[in-house]
Amino acid sequence: MIATTRHLADGREIVYFDSVPTPREAVDPRDLPPVATRSQVRWDPLLGEWVVIAAHRQTRTFLPPADQCPLCASTPARATEVPEADYEVAVFENRFPSLSTEVDRDVPAHAEGNPLVALRPGEGRCEVIVFTSNHDRSFADLGAERARLVVDAWAHRTEALSALPGVEQVFLFENHGEEIGVTLAHPHGQVYAYPFLAPRVQKILGQVATYEGDLFADVLAAERSGPRVVAANEHWTAFVPAAARWPYELQLFPHRRVPDVATLTDAERDAFVEVYLDVLGRFAHRFDEPMNYISSWNQAPVHAGREQWWLHLQLFSFQRAPGKLKYLAGSESGMGAFVSDTSPEGAADALRAVVVP
Repeated sequence: MIATTRHLADGREIVYFDSVPTPREAVDPRDLPPVATRSQVRWDPLLGEWVVIAAHRQTRTFLPPADQCPLCASTPARATEVPEADYEVAVFENRFPSLSTEVDRDVPAHAEGNPLVALRPGEGRCEVIVFTSNHDRSFADLGAERARLVVDAWAHRTEALSALPGVEQVFLFENHGEEIGVTLAHPHGQVYAYPFLAPRVQKILGQVATYEGDLFADVLAAERSGPRVVAANEHWTAFVPAAARWPYELQLFPHRRVPDVATLTDAERDAFVEVYLDVLGRFAHRFDEPMNYISSWNQAPVHAGREQWWLHLQLFSFQRAPGKLKYLAGSESGMGAFVSDTSPEGAADALRAVVVP
């Protein structure tokens, strides 16, 4: 993998990832104002969680037609977020970031009228990772070589963002499908560098701390020998968790404890691509139309709790049946108590039975 760093017209960083040496000298010709954000993080004293307030994102690009896609390669007639005429994988700072290293730091100590709600600047970083210059492809049909390049880009960005001051967690994810809330159809994912630990990570670390034994290892060992395994190889197992919340949900675990994508060996990265493309193909062909999904890397905190963590990926879909979605209604949205419309064992059976062309 060759990583080449350049800058866009407004000073944002863009990194090209290539499998072979490729000149990357195109210049962004656009006249862009500097990116400015007044994001804040606010402490919820009842839940003990940080909430990001990013009102400026209301004006971000929303489902443009294909010929106006900002993630396609640039042409002489139209400059995009990627100045080159073609590329393999590209990562750049989000033009409409929830968190930023250039955030306005002049914020009061607490929310107006409520001293229990502490305020901090929304310092961090948000990046877009574009998997291919081909607008009409998806991750499921990238092929092993390109998918492996994406894994290497994930590892590169995890290391780079983990080194930024104030970053506590690096989150890699992909939203796929309009039902999920995707605002750009071009195949891409995102990288968030949080200035706090996300609630899910905090809760898991709490469970790990109180468990008598090795919680991650015991969960993985039990699921590898159980009825919910969908795909596996020497280094990875993909299974439907026994207490799955979503209609179709998988967890992909490496067989060796590692904290994040950057610490995976070459063999483990290759093996991940094999299993991941397998299960994405099953999601794409479970119904007549490909399922929407969220792919969510659960990486270790940058600092505290890192040694206890076990890297894993969640892949889940809101699709419960053809034309039917799982909505987060009263119990889920109001109380955080999930009610599943499918059985984990039935979902595993259905995914194993999928024949991928």
